[in-house]
Amino acid sequence: MTSNLEKRVGEHNSNSSKGAKYLRSKKPVVLVYSETFPDIKTAMNRELQIKRWTKDKKEALIKGDVELLKKL
Repeated sequence: MTSNLEKRVGEHNSNSSKGAKYLRSKKPVVLVYSETFPDIKTAMNRELQIKRWTKDKKEALIKGDVELLKKL
């Protein structure tokens, strides 16, 4: 969750220690999906919802496959 996507992706791709430890070995990081929300609470709830999904459901979201999202 961030208010500046470009900065966040840059931090993950930089050699500094600001990016997530998990992503340090998975460079370059490429943003494949984002959503905008009116407030932090709504954004946090959505992030938690998506984190609980299966890999297949997350990939369907990224692809924009609404029919597959409904099935999963």
